Amino acid sequence: MGHAFEIAEYRGRLAQVREAMAQADLDCLLITDPSNMGWLTGYDGWSFYVHQGVIVTHDADPLWWGRLQDVAGARRTTWMGDGGAVGYGEHYIQTPARHPMEDLATRLTGRVGVEMDNYYYSAKAHAVLGDVGLALVDATSLVNWCRAVKSETEIGFMRKAARISEAVIDGMADRIAPGVPKNEVVADAYRDAIRGVGGDWGDYPAIVPLVPSGADAAAPHLTWNGDGFRTGEATTLEIAGCCRRYHTPLCRSVFLGDPPDEMKRAEAAVIEGLEAGIEAARAGNQARDVAASLNRALKKVGIERTARCGYPIGLSYPPDWGERTISFRAEDDTVLEPNMTFHFMPGLWMEGWGLAITESIRITESGPAECLCDRPRGMIVKR
Repeated sequence: MGHAFEIAEYRGRLAQVREAMAQADLDCLLITDPSNMGWLTGYDGWSFYVHQGVIVTHDADPLWWGRLQDVAGARRTTWMGDGGAVGYGEHYIQTPARHPMEDLATRLTGRVGVEMDNYYYSAKAHAVLGDVGLALVDATSLVNWCRAVKSETEIGFMRKAARISEAVIDGMADRIAPGVPKNEVVADAYRDAIRGVGGDWGDYPAIVPLVPSGADAAAPHLTWNGDGFRTGEATTLEIAGCCRRYHTPLCRSVFLGDPPDEMKRAEAAVIEGLEAGIEAARAGNQARDVAASLNRALKKVGIERTARCGYPIGLSYPPDWGERTISFRAEDDTVLEPNMTFHFMPGLWMEGWGLAITESIRITESGPAECLCDRPRGMIVKR
């Protein structure tokens, strides 16, 4: 398999990680987040249901470690060559008698950074490594922060993912009609997402399509069922096109019939807030400036929104397409830099209804943020 990036880019990422390791006084780093593993080494496989990781030191190429039968996949997808992957035997797999971390512990030395608050690093794994006397240090977001500023190649993949997002949203909006079962619309959305656009094939996204309607749209993270769409209801569509594991999320709300005045006022305020936030999303400004710009617009119509309204995006694996570092919220004073990328997500979850109009944005060298997708802002109304 061909690598998504030149090896020089991977080595540049490795240098960033080593610098961060030095600042944290780490001799060794264990990466278990599949997104961080992929970003640093290129590894791409559906093997994160078992223990695996990448070992980083200061004086050798990274070493992929995982289940023995997955070593071939690591050699096929990583840049380190045949010697850059090792495996543990099947007798370690899903048994209470022993644990894969017993094998890993023999390969780690010194002060070891681990991603303690990560979906794929279990309490049992941490306990086993601690029981053998390793000096473990919490390095949860060390690699995530190294990923914040994207390269031009990464931005290119996100632009391709944006074209897929547009195709998925357009297709879903076209197919939604009274009585049409939700699962049928989602099935076609998957087809559009994987087929891709213009020769750029689509990968599976880190999150499934979220498609709540009516009162269910007051909750942000419901998926779908076999019910038909109904007149008089808004349906929130939250999807992301994915190209070479890079995500560009996009949300729109589809209303069947005539939207109530309450929703129209909220729609106008969200659009005003999006435009103000995009204007504030400039290099040198802070993340909280974007949130403040949105909230000023919402307050004009009496909406007090306390949740964060954006998060960084890029390369991801399930269960999340966010990078879990910066947030657009009042208390985040992170300074924005060119080629940081975010999902600007001012979703509203109100009593009995919801509304989502969002943009994925890139911080530019000068001026307001670039919107990666190109679709009208507003509810999609079908009468």
